[in-house]
Amino acid sequence: MSESRLAKILKAGQFAFTGELGPPRGSNVDAVREKAKPLIGMVDSVNITDNQTAMVRMSSWAAALIAIQEGLEPNYQMVCRDRNRLAMQADVLGAYAHGIINMLCLSGDHQQFGDHPNAKGVYDIDSIQLIDMVRKMRDEGQFLGGAKIDEPPQMFIGAAANPFAEPFEWRVHRLAKKIEAGADFIQTQCIYNMDKMREWVRQANDMGLADQVYILAGVTPMKSLGMARYMKAKVPGMDVPDDIIKRLQGVDKKKQADEGIKIACEQIEEFKEMQGVAGVHLMAIEWEHRVPEIAELAGVLPRPEV
Repeated sequence: MSESRLAKILKAGQFAFTGELGPPRGSNVDAVREKAKPLIGMVDSVNITDNQTAMVRMSSWAAALIAIQEGLEPNYQMVCRDRNRLAMQADVLGAYAHGIINMLCLSGDHQQFGDHPNAKGVYDIDSIQLIDMVRKMRDEGQFLGGAKIDEPPQMFIGAAANPFAEPFEWRVHRLAKKIEAGADFIQTQCIYNMDKMREWVRQANDMGLADQVYILAGVTPMKSLGMARYMKAKVPGMDVPDDIIKRLQGVDKKKQADEGIKIACEQIEEFKEMQGVAGVHLMAIEWEHRVPEIAELAGVLPRPEV
């Protein structure tokens, strides 16, 4: 199987632009197709989330197959919360067999935040061990137990990074661990605190980490002042500075979404010029229909041929 489009874009030194698609809370195939339509030709790859916010949804690999049918390249997500290493390795093989070649390895939102708070968290291995396991399957052709794989899955391996979680000084060292485990690319948490992001990227550059991995900066447009306040107060690991709140307060309620998109586009413009940042991961939560508008305003169209 050939390299993914995302891998080719990044290796060619092009500024990558990826999107996200949240599967439905049911088996409605058309719901996935409708979310996919606005993303076609707009993004290099689209993340298919895995029971995000610990809520039951159509499986990531199943929605990823529908995305492929629609002409999108999926970035298949897998969280450590729901599966042991047997199920994980089996799903990696199955996903790759169906043409899925990008994968994002995550811990997963804790089940206490979802609608099944009493569900047992598996966490047989953590996200860094998951990265290493997939790398071993790909590069060494071995399962975690040591047995040989007859046809190793050639996954382009991704991981997440949160530049804002405390203690801040540990963040770049956690990034280093994920790179050492085998991550090819990194997608960050939603960025609002640009000062901290600049410092984190500076540290990554100083340690030589940005030369070893492709960093995609996470951008989520604020839809409203209410969303900004909620993310600041209620979402773990999120860092929303007061100046974002004040900026949204300063515009009419009906224009707050447009202002949120304007802020996101300003961020993307800065990331295009930031040493150590290889692209942007746009998380337009339930706003897939506005991705073409954002992509146009951010000046990332047309997407390059590879």
